[in-house]
Amino acid sequence: MKVKIFDEEHESDLEKSINTFLADNEVEVVDIKFQTAVSVFSEEQIFCFSAMIIYY
Repeated sequence: MKVKIFDEEHESDLEKSINTFLADNEVEVVDIKFQTAVSVFSEEQIFCFSAMIIYY
C-alpha cells in the first residue's frame, strides 16, 4: 500500500493534479482523504486544498 499527497491553492488545480496522477499511473485506489484549510495573512485569505490518495 502507498500514499500520494497533493497540496494546491485552488480547487481546480487539485482536481487537475489528482486526475493527471490517476491517468498516468495504473493504480487501485483504496481511499481518498480531502481537507481544506484557510488562513488570513494581512487582509488576504489564503486557501489550501489537499488530498491524500491511498492506493495499491
